[in-house]
Amino acid sequence: MVYSIKGLKRTMGILCLSASLFPATTRAQDKTETISRKGYTLVFTDKSPDLDSTVKARLISTFFTVYPAEAKKYNKNTVKKVEFVVDPAYDGVAATSGSVITYNPEWFRKHPGDIDVVTHEAMHVVQAYPEYNPGWLTEGIADYVRATMGVDNPGANWTLPAYNEKQSYKNAYRITARFLIWLEKHKNKDMVVKLDKAMRTNTYTDGIWKELTGKTVDELWSEYGANPVL
Repeated sequence: MVYSIKGLKRTMGILCLSASLFPATTRAQDKTETISRKGYTLVFTDKSPDLDSTVKARLISTFFTVYPAEAKKYNKNTVKKVEFVVDPAYDGVAATSGSVITYNPEWFRKHPGDIDVVTHEAMHVVQAYPEYNPGWLTEGIADYVRATMGVDNPGANWTLPAYNEKQSYKNAYRITARFLIWLEKHKNKDMVVKLDKAMRTNTYTDGIWKELTGKTVDELWSEYGANPVL
């Protein structure tokens, strides 16, 4: 069949218009959903081809359970809109940058019960520290919040490790979190709130430990080591 030049131009124009109306297949595979509840918004982008629907529902539910509570206790001025990106190209467990939290779907395929990764990462959004320093305290506070506000730590077999003499308060994460719980029970019930505020306002110094408890952090750690019962 022979087409006239005029007809060919008209046909090509229709094809170009059609291409502009329909996004590329790779874009269509990224599924984005926006959910708003009680003043908070979650933008959920799923780049994974097979994220379990139950895991997705629990990620969303956990966010709307813990993030408002974290904001209320630690930083009422935190952002009201957070983005979750489930990205198979990311090979860690989860990471937070600003108000964007990236998750590895493979982690949840292997550990579907580890839903309180959300609690830890959402706290990083709330923290909004201008400096990641000291990093051990930043991560220790986030795991302290997971320990105290988590929705299902038992479902992930996630617990705080018992003290042993090889540990240091600078180990971060769960080791530091347990130390912070001990400090609140034995030294200052507002310890973490005050440390968190100092970190966010960039006023943290080593002297804050003595200011809040009368002892240096090293002295406190020694006392903790001598009697680490919570």
